[in-house]
Amino acid sequence: MTARLPWPLAYTVTGDDCATPMPLGYEAPLTEAVGHLGELGYDGVEVQVRDTGAHAAEALARTVEAAGLKVLGIGTGPVAAQDRLTLTDPSPDVRRHALFRLLGAARLAGELGVPVTLGQTRGTFLPGLEDLQRIWAGRAVEHLAEEASARGSRLLLEPQSRVSTSLWHTPAQALAVIDLLGTPAGLVLDTHHLDAEGIDVTQAVAQHARVTGCLQLAAPATRGPLALGDPRLPSLLQALHAGGFTGWLTLEHTQDGDSPKAAARSWTALTDAAAVLARPDSPLSPMSTTSPF
Repeated sequence: MTARLPWPLAYTVTGDDCATPMPLGYEAPLTEAVGHLGELGYDGVEVQVRDTGAHAAEALARTVEAAGLKVLGIGTGPVAAQDRLTLTDPSPDVRRHALFRLLGAARLAGELGVPVTLGQTRGTFLPGLEDLQRIWAGRAVEHLAEEASARGSRLLLEPQSRVSTSLWHTPAQALAVIDLLGTPAGLVLDTHHLDAEGIDVTQAVAQHARVTGCLQLAAPATRGPLALGDPRLPSLLQALHAGGFTGWLTLEHTQDGDSPKAAARSWTALTDAAAVLARPDSPLSPMSTTSPF
């Protein structure tokens, strides 16, 4: 038994500007990826971009919408993953180039009317430079948030594990940065990174649901596709609902060498979890007196 989720469900895809497919997204050209995801029943995609801007918005939207999907967010992982550009690099030219790329992504997101996310591109510390790198990152994030807001987008900051970055590993740390910004911003929560930092995922989701724009999902331990019957999934969906979540869900995980199969597995696991919560005694049930919307 499956049920429709009360939030849009997206899958990670790689933009045509990227050198290679992102390892945590659908391993196919964009047109092929969105075509299959639309057939599976996904609502949209989170597009990872490397070097593009507002000029690409119309073509991107046309490609995605032709498959019956929507662009729900713009990710910036390839800026660091593929070109090694970060906001904390000791080279001023590299930092400027990284910010230039991120600002382009923000303008693209603004044209599409969706948020732009920031994760590993903030970089890692070098011995003796930590204080300066914090300043560089803080100033750049402020600039990025302002650009996103001015363009009709919104920055979503992702707490990531210390394996990926030296900055802002927990939701509390990311929120402390957001509180200093003069423009609206929010969180991306990723179950893999929360697990890696020893943070209770369900508790974090419940606590921060209202300020979270996107929840990224992967199987515990393996960071692979979701498993049917995973007991954590109904609890996560319940925590999102109870916390007043109004964002979208994204599958961001390894593909196990077979993206069509991985996407189908994760879709089935999530919709099955939603069915568990759709029982008459559940708040997500249409028979419940509490609306999930």
